[in-house]
Amino acid sequence: MLNVSLIAYTPEPEKVVAAAAKLCYSNAHIGDLLAGLTPEKSREFVQRLAKMGHESPTEHVSFTFAIEGVSRSLLAQITRHRIASYSVQSQRYVRLDQFDYVTPPEVQNDPEALEAFQQAMAEENENYKRIAAILKEGHIRRLMAQGMDEAAAAKKAEKLAIEDARFVLPNACDTKMVVTMNARSLQNFFRHRCCNRAQWEIRELADQMLRLVYPIAPALFAMSGPGCVKGGCPEGTMSCGEMAAMRDKYAQLKKEALDQ
Repeated sequence: MLNVSLIAYTPEPEKVVAAAAKLCYSNAHIGDLLAGLTPEKSREFVQRLAKMGHESPTEHVSFTFAIEGVSRSLLAQITRHRIASYSVQSQRYVRLDQFDYVTPPEVQNDPEALEAFQQAMAEENENYKRIAAILKEGHIRRLMAQGMDEAAAAKKAEKLAIEDARFVLPNACDTKMVVTMNARSLQNFFRHRCCNRAQWEIRELADQMLRLVYPIAPALFAMSGPGCVKGGCPEGTMSCGEMAAMRDKYAQLKKEALDQ
C-alpha cells in the first residue's frame, strides 16, 4: 500500500523564497535580507512572484519524502523528473524471496484478472528464488575453486546471484525510495502527475505529496495541481474535459490538508 511521509524540508520555506526574491528586486544587503519578512510579508512576496511567473527563487527550498509501497513501474516514471535526488532500495543488495507487489485497481476489481495476476506474481517469485539458488550454487563452486573459504564464498555468491536473478522480477514488484525536490521541480511534478491523464499510481502519489507540503507553505503551493488549476488545460485535444471538476478537487484537497 502506498505510504508517503515528509521527512525533511527547508525551514520557513516561504520566508527563504521571499528573501531570495527580495535580493533580485532591491538593493538590500545580505545582512538585511530577512529583515521585516514576517510570515504575512513573506506570503505576499510569494504570491506576487506567482503572479509574475518568476519561479527561480522557489528553487532555494526543498522537500524530502520517504515513499514506500509503489511499483517499479512508478519508479521508471518518477525518475523522468530529472531535477531531483533519488535513493532507491536496491534489488542488487536486497534479496526478495517473497516480494510484495502493487495490484492495479482494474485488476483488483476483476476476479478473473486478479486470479491470473496473483498466479503470475507467485510464479515470478518462484522463478526468482530458483534462478538465484542455481546461480548461487555455481558461484560458490567457482569461488571456492579459486581458493576462497566456504563462508566468504557463500556471502559473495549471494550478492552475485540476486544481482542477476532480479532480471525476472516484474514491474509490479514494490519498492521504497527517498526523494528530494526543490519547490520549482515539485510544482512541475504536480503539474504533470496530478493530471487526469497521468497513470493512477503516480497521480495518487502526487496527490499525497501535495497534501503534505501545502499546509507548510500554502502561498507557495496555492496554484499547485494539474495545469488546469492555474489556467486552461495544457493537454490540447487530449484534454479530459473535466477542468472545472479538477479545480474543485484540488481546492477541496488543499482545504482538507489545512484542516488536518
